Amino acid sequence: MYHDTKTMATFRTVWLIAGLLGFATLLPAQDQIEADTTGGGQVTVDHADLFEYLVMGDSAFQRLIGNVELRHDSMYMYCDSAVIFNETQVVAQGQVIIQQGDSLSIFSDSLFYDGDLKMADLYGEVILVNQDQKLFTTELNYDLDKRIATYQHGALLTNDTTQLTSKRGYYYVRERQVYFKDSVQIVDTNFELKTDTLEYDTQTKVATFLAPTLITQNESRIYCESGFYDIDQQLAVFRQNAQYAKGDTTRATAHEIRYDGLDKVVTLDGKARFEENDKLATAEVIRYYEEDEITILEGRANYVQGEKAIQSDTIVYNQKSNSYATRGRSVVSDPPQLMEANWIDYDRESGVGLALGEVIWRDTSDNLTIFCARADYDEATDYLRAAGGRQGRPLLLTLIDEDSLYLAADTLVAFREDSLAQDSLRTLLAYHDVRIFKEDLQGICDSLVYRAADSMFRLFRQPVLWSDTSQFNADTVHIQMANDRIDRILFYNQAFMVNTPDEEFFNQVKGRFVVAFFREGKIDRMRVSGNAESIYYALDDEDAYLGVNKTVCSEMRLAFQDGKVQEIRFYNEPKAQFIPFRQADHEALRLPGFFWEVQRRPRSLEDLFSGRSAEVGEK
Repeated sequence: MYHDTKTMATFRTVWLIAGLLGFATLLPAQDQIEADTTGGGQVTVDHADLFEYLVMGDSAFQRLIGNVELRHDSMYMYCDSAVIFNETQVVAQGQVIIQQGDSLSIFSDSLFYDGDLKMADLYGEVILVNQDQKLFTTELNYDLDKRIATYQHGALLTNDTTQLTSKRGYYYVRERQVYFKDSVQIVDTNFELKTDTLEYDTQTKVATFLAPTLITQNESRIYCESGFYDIDQQLAVFRQNAQYAKGDTTRATAHEIRYDGLDKVVTLDGKARFEENDKLATAEVIRYYEEDEITILEGRANYVQGEKAIQSDTIVYNQKSNSYATRGRSVVSDPPQLMEANWIDYDRESGVGLALGEVIWRDTSDNLTIFCARADYDEATDYLRAAGGRQGRPLLLTLIDEDSLYLAADTLVAFREDSLAQDSLRTLLAYHDVRIFKEDLQGICDSLVYRAADSMFRLFRQPVLWSDTSQFNADTVHIQMANDRIDRILFYNQAFMVNTPDEEFFNQVKGRFVVAFFREGKIDRMRVSGNAESIYYALDDEDAYLGVNKTVCSEMRLAFQDGKVQEIRFYNEPKAQFIPFRQADHEALRLPGFFWEVQRRPRSLEDLFSGRSAEVGEK
């Protein structure tokens, strides 16, 4: 507020003297107008119904009464009564109006104007009107030269449906900007704002936050220490310690929070963090589209809900359909399962999920890992179908006998037998060109089933297994696990075992049913039942061939040591024949169904993906 102590004292003295004397002369207002129109710096009287004139020494005072009209430079003043002294200073009372230019009007109950300084102090019910803005206060100082209005005792600014209040402020009329200070508050139909310092452009309707600021909208609260709000564009930008809260359950922070009210988009930019109940989202940028209820996390994106966690370059979450999608290398953790891929989509409404690109799926409870190019899955039913991958084939990895077992096929499927039961065990399907590799066990078949409920692998359609120097095949093969180790292998129908130390002479065992028992990962003994036949090459102490034992019986048992047959026992009236080695026709000694599959035996991880070189049964 502008104050001049000396001038104000003079004003009060003049007013008192004028009142006591009643003024010496009464003249018509028009005559006085003509008398006072001289002097470029003087206040000019354009009209008054009456005036009183007093000369005291070198000073002249004029009292104007009734419909007073004054002007000074570009300023026009109207009031009920006024006192002019020193030709440039005015005290006005009653319905005071100041007008400057086409757009500015100031109304008050009383006024003191210093024409030399071009300063006006207005009192009472002061109203400043600048086009469609109105400023209400009780005391206002107005600099007509700089066109700056100042208040120190509180004011209200209205702009359409928006109201702004503060204890102190500066109104820059030419720029149409208001600088609010101390207990600033904005009340709008859409929000309420509180701060200590605020700059407001009445023309663009942009409020700039210059101090800690709190904005409230329904149940939502936003805090920041700098930023701006564009009322017409409904665009808000909150910076420096920006925070958002809704009720007691929702929190958000970022370097910058933006709200686009027209497009209904909220953006958290820079170390963005959003919390809601048990949900936590972090990223470099988080965007929320209110109408579509879609949230996009970009840049080191993380989303956690309960035990489930998603990490990716980009995460898109659709709240309406309760679905999500990721782009870039992604990790979805939902213990005991883990999914990694370059691209993941999941829709809970349809129950269908899709993962693409270098997919890795793990089940830590069953110690299973699948590598593939594409995985179709359903989280609700815990179903997974894997296809593609290395040379177009998915790969399964598990631990058996504390060693890695790899399994590749055209397609792998994993699911829970009872998806509603948390303790339900998993079933694994592999079909078409199944190949197995483990350091001490290899195998092939057309299709395979593993059920965790009985810890058994079931191999179908021309299955073949190899262990050390032994080869096993049958119509169907079951591998029984116990404590993550091979406990036994069961061969059903046309079971055939071939063992050879040199791949020239072959020990052979054949029967309807064969059980091979393992100990510490190695074959220990074997039982053959039903039309059992054997061809066994006998060796001397120096491992030289002595001859061939050919035996037929109903049951036999074999003992192994270091993968080699050490002993065979025959039961139930065996018929045996010993043929000296030099007299034996080794080709003729090969039992019906004999084959030694060398070409297709996987001898490395790479062999699980290479093309077939021979059909099963081809020597």
